[in-house]
Amino acid sequence: MVTVVECAIRQTKDGRSFVALILQGGLHLAQSKAGNFYATVKKCSIPSTFDEVTAKSMIGEKIPGSVQKTSCEPYDFVNKETGEIIHLDYRWGYVPEGATIEEAVFEGEPEVTMVKRRDPIFMKPTV
Repeated sequence: MVTVVECAIRQTKDGRSFVALILQGGLHLAQSKAGNFYATVKKCSIPSTFDEVTAKSMIGEKIPGSVQKTSCEPYDFVNKETGEIIHLDYRWGYVPEGATIEEAVFEGEPEVTMVKRRDPIFMKPTV
């Protein structure tokens, strides 16, 4: 499950405003390069058709799915605290519940198998 934790006003490339919902996944334990564990949560945003008032009323709503790492075109990310430039080729995105399993099952072209039709078998009534 993911939870709507906030909303944000964003702009499209052509300057139109829209409201994005910020989704947060569940607790995740990660391990640092030094080997220490720490607790974290992953967040992502998705566009919505809501106005800001409606979007704010969605805060706290739970939605089936998860926040998962998804591949994307490489881009640079600047750490605001340190100024460090990091090269990334993934982002965190919302994945609906069951989508990962469906992708694994239906990946590639579906295989069509022809089954020969059999004549029905009828049982004779017993007397």
